Amino acid sequence: MANKYFGIFFFINFFSISIFAQQVDKSNSVKRSEASTDLYNEIFSADNSLFNAFNNCDTLSYKKFFTEDLEFYHDKGGLTVSLKNELQSFTDNCKTNLHLRRELIKSSLEVYPIKDYGAIEIGMHRFYHRTKEGMEKLGGTYKFVHVWQKKNEGWKLSRVVSYGHD
Repeated sequence: MANKYFGIFFFINFFSISIFAQQVDKSNSVKRSEASTDLYNEIFSADNSLFNAFNNCDTLSYKKFFTEDLEFYHDKGGLTVSLKNELQSFTDNCKTNLHLRRELIKSSLEVYPIKDYGAIEIGMHRFYHRTKEGMEKLGGTYKFVHVWQKKNEGWKLSRVVSYGHD
């Protein structure tokens, strides 16, 4: 008889703990998603401002989005180290008649926090170039990973990985 009551007692407690754990998990997921939404919006905004500068060849604004020790990994172009070298590459590109324009594929965007540092941004984007006739032509759709560092003066890119170029 005692075993019967123990079984019932065990079942009720197990069931109660299971329901409580699900409720706690739901309340934590709401808090996590709110924090994730805020982070997502901050990184989306920083990305948008960075590429607005890129698309307009605005060197002064563009350079504000990078750390001095920037590392830029490009599957076809190789490694660019330092803000100085990235700015030289950016300036050289802006001097050409090719004029690039970047467009984020918003539905591909993922943002994840990096504890005590910043965030990882993963996504896809399209690059367009201007033809000799002045028309825009799709150059391609590529993948990227951005590592953002949260600084007093705002979000800064410290590492960039650009890949999937044919």
